[in-house]
Amino acid sequence: MDETTKGVNALKKEIRTEIRAILKLNMSFEGWSVPEMDDKEAATQILEVMQKALDELKEEYK
Repeated sequence: MDETTKGVNALKKEIRTEIRAILKLNMSFEGWSVPEMDDKEAATQILEVMQKALDELKEEYK
């Protein structure tokens, strides 16, 4: 295993924690602006936006 892979593997838990925090933060913002929001639908839509952003980043680093 090369050094880059070792370094990224060491960060896996932190990256997952940060991704969850970003979702929860955005859910909070959405809840403030739309108090009667459907949590499941809001999460689905936010995750779609996050996935699009990740896809764009993948393209940038190809």
